[in-house]
Amino acid sequence: MNMKTSLFAGSLALAMSLTTGSCWADWAEVADLYVVRPAPLDRQIQPQNPPAFAWARYPSATKPTSYTLEVSKDGLVVARYTSTRNFYLPSKAFESGQYTWRVRPNVKEDWSTPRSFTINATSKVFEVPETTAVRSAILAHPRPRQQRRDFLPLSAWTPAMRTARGAAVTRMATLVSSQMAGQPAALAAPTNDQWPLTSTLSTAARALYITQITRSIGNVTNQLLGAALLYRLTGEAKYLQEAFARGDQLAALDPNGMTSYVNHDVATRSIMLALAKAADFLYPELASNVTRKAAWMGAIRARVAPMYVDLAGANSRLDEQPYDSHGTVALGYLAVIATLTLGDLPEATEWFDFSFRAYVNAVYVWSGPEGGYGNGTGYAMFSTEYAMQLWQPLIEATGVNIFTKPWAEGFSRFLMHFIPPGAPGLVFGDQHELYIYNFALKGFASRIKSANAAWYVKNIVGEEADLTLLQAPYPLPVDTVTETPVPPPNAALYPSIGWVAMHSSMADRARTSVYFKSSPYGSYNHSHGDQNSIVIDSGGRRLLIESGYEDYYYSPLVLSWYRQTKAHNAITYNSGVGQVIDENVNNIARNGKITAFSTTPTLDYAAGDATPAYGAALTSAVRKVWYLRGQDAVVVVDKLAAPTGLTFEWNLHTVAPIVVEASDSVKTTNVDRTLCVRYLGADKTAYQPRSGPPPAPGKTESHGAFVKPAAANSAEFIVLLDVGCKRPNVTLTPTAVGKTLVVGTQSIVIPN
Repeated sequence: MNMKTSLFAGSLALAMSLTTGSCWADWAEVADLYVVRPAPLDRQIQPQNPPAFAWARYPSATKPTSYTLEVSKDGLVVARYTSTRNFYLPSKAFESGQYTWRVRPNVKEDWSTPRSFTINATSKVFEVPETTAVRSAILAHPRPRQQRRDFLPLSAWTPAMRTARGAAVTRMATLVSSQMAGQPAALAAPTNDQWPLTSTLSTAARALYITQITRSIGNVTNQLLGAALLYRLTGEAKYLQEAFARGDQLAALDPNGMTSYVNHDVATRSIMLALAKAADFLYPELASNVTRKAAWMGAIRARVAPMYVDLAGANSRLDEQPYDSHGTVALGYLAVIATLTLGDLPEATEWFDFSFRAYVNAVYVWSGPEGGYGNGTGYAMFSTEYAMQLWQPLIEATGVNIFTKPWAEGFSRFLMHFIPPGAPGLVFGDQHELYIYNFALKGFASRIKSANAAWYVKNIVGEEADLTLLQAPYPLPVDTVTETPVPPPNAALYPSIGWVAMHSSMADRARTSVYFKSSPYGSYNHSHGDQNSIVIDSGGRRLLIESGYEDYYYSPLVLSWYRQTKAHNAITYNSGVGQVIDENVNNIARNGKITAFSTTPTLDYAAGDATPAYGAALTSAVRKVWYLRGQDAVVVVDKLAAPTGLTFEWNLHTVAPIVVEASDSVKTTNVDRTLCVRYLGADKTAYQPRSGPPPAPGKTESHGAFVKPAAANSAEFIVLLDVGCKRPNVTLTPTAVGKTLVVGTQSIVIPN
């Protein structure tokens, strides 16, 4: 969110690999969790070549005006760069090899401790020319800048193009025409009078008000862009006049009213971007109307100015504290708008130089360079929409294709693993209860040229949105893949976000999927108090769910249930007390980490340590998860310790009734898929039903927990989750080093 409580800086040693890198006690790395950590991390193979460099700002009374970054190989300095900010993205790739880097401020001869990184054959080249060169390329690009040089009007389309995209043109033309003035479904013009200013405090009423504004502005901006694009495709005057009318309406809205950056940053971003894109699409036509062009450019300037002041404030605040979910998106909007208005607005040069390289360098900040999204799959899904809105015009105008950034390809695999084709829902974080935007996932993956992306696009039901498809290159990058489409591996760890996916078979839409999370992001921003929690799907049905829903951000319902550990399949104590979620900005420290991961054709394993998430209440909270692929069963072992006696609880949540079969075993059936859950310990731990708030309208939820018989300073849970209720033979045998658990024909060793 765009407020202090949304700032999360510090990548928290985001390369959370199973081998911990060095931690250096020097000025480039500070203890403050909000300050960016040094990058590249020590001893890491870099997915991107050249890597992005970052460091904490030098702590001196006299602020440095520049830094010198030095890169060495085999003891010899091979590159030296000067940066006025505390990050640097070289424009040229490095040769393979092991390197060290260090940095110093211009105010003192005080080098940071050297850190090493490796470039090898797996490091993908992603070069971004120097900012001045990119700016020159933009100015040299014919208008429209966002339109490909090989763009063809509809009349010149080949039969193949008509087959691929003709239906999209027809659908969009029908929609845009039906919403023009005088039509039964005509869009009402947005006006200042209909949206009076209200308090900025979060309430249910204001959340609804903001949603209404968002939808109205979204409809009008889509109508503007659809009409402008149709005019470029068809040359029909009615689309030009509709685009002019809608652009005039948006330009007339008060930039200090309810659609201002302060009151509704999402709305103002949409307005300024739509005006900038439409002005570029209609550049020759708009140039002939000096008054209209001045009004549109004035509206863009008035809306961008406060956003730029915010982002550039505190000496480019995102450089030091980059993890602001709205701020990082706004940076992308600024980069695109500056790109499209260079030469029209004098300020655009300053906006571009400030934002472009920083945005390309930072996309996206909620994971490490391997890809992922620590804020949850709901917000990851939203980010695919932002990518198509922002990256497509940047690709053509600047020549820099962010879809080829190694992070983007890793992010696409993350989507495959955590929102696979046939998945019944999203997982982890805010908006996990939202329906899946297949159109957005398909659109993003279609811009990735890989065999994995080709498999994902082929297997996602539905089509990409017409407006983004008709602005995309033809053919789509995914359609140029020559390899056989293949799914990614059945199991994967995304170390920087602490997420693990284990699937019976990625190729099977009826697969069983086990999701496990123990994240360094803790319960911060859009994350929940759900460290060491699991979610289980099978056959397109959710068997173990995350309960609750978000009525609005940080609402009473959200704080009392939705974000709480007791709403997830995780450990609580003393009747539902769980992980710390109410310490505001300190929630980032209430985190977890993946400490082990392995995968074989028959067995996956992951371990997570969520001890910090519980604050001082626990001294140990370790969960180990085995997915026995051969048995389609999951074994979960929790070991817990506390300084005082606590009654521990193993929570589970389902969409269907939980049927008690015995004191230590239950069953749930979601339509045609069943799950039997059995406690395997020898003590008197027993199942107890639990209650929660009413679920979202139209939904049902059941809650329960296996509860220890008495308070104790330590506890262990061993739980078998039998997908399909096959009821295999189970034996648990103590050994000198732990226990051997046999489930059907597979066995695992549970260490002490």
